[in-house]
This record gives sequence, C-alpha cells and structure tokens, in this order.
Amino acid sequence: MINVEIVYAKPEKQMLLTVSLSTNRTVAEAIVQSGILSQFSELKLETLHVGIFSMPCALDRSVKNGDRIEIYRPLQHDPKEARRQRAIKK
Repeated sequence: MINVEIVYAKPEKQMLLTVSLSTNRTVAEAIVQSGILSQFSELKLETLHVGIFSMPCALDRSVKNGDRIEIYRPLQHDPKEARRQRAIKK
C-alpha cells in the first residue's frame, strides 16, 4: 500500500485528503478513490488539470508513495490580456 495526498483549493475552501492505494495506481484512480469529485461539483475528471508537487502531469501517470496530487482551477483571466488591459489604462 502507498499513501498519497490529494489537494484542491478554492478561495473559500481548501481540501487536503490522504488516500491509501495499492501499488501501480494512476493519478486519475487516486482522485476518484479520494471522493473529492463528489465534494466539488465543478470538478470533472476528464477535464482536470493536475500536477504532482507543482509539476504538471497527465491523469494516467503512476503515483508513488508520498506524492502530493494537486488539482488546478482554470485561470479566470488570461495573464497576458490582463497585462495589456492594465497597460491601456495607464
């Protein structure tokens, strides 16, 4: 058995779950087993952007003991466009 952490954060709520898995499991399997998808209705497994310790990865990547799987929220604004808009205002 291995233990991994699943983390997801919104401005008003943060979640950190520890999941015990059998070996040879993927990021997707860990996320599903954690139950986090049922706690946040906006999360859809097939569209998630994830990473392990801040390094983006695919859902089919194998997990190792101690991995911290991070679920990323989509950006609200394009950073380049936001900079352009600020420059126009100046």
